[in-house]
Amino acid sequence: MEISEQRQGDVVVLGPVGRINNDTSPEFQSRLLGCVGSGAVLVDLSRVEYISSAGLRALMMASKQSKAVNGRLAVAALTPVVKEIFTISRFSYVVAVYETAADALAALH
Repeated sequence: MEISEQRQGDVVVLGPVGRINNDTSPEFQSRLLGCVGSGAVLVDLSRVEYISSAGLRALMMASKQSKAVNGRLAVAALTPVVKEIFTISRFSYVVAVYETAADALAALH
């Protein structure tokens, strides 16, 4: 799995590509948790075609860790399949969800 990482002001933007499943979630979780202590984190899901419960678990762990250090975590630009998974699992109650990365960056700054 490829995961881009860039900084937009005080926000770290992670951009995973492909599928976040049992095979790829350990790397995703490691990168995500590594960024949580550095302030606000945005996960741009625009190039993620699928996220499994393992990927959701990684986001849940990051959300919990982020709250513990007064950080902020958001996801943005969900593809239709990922949006459906978030809706079914009611995951938008766990992590802030934004339509676009620009909307999320504006909220996180």
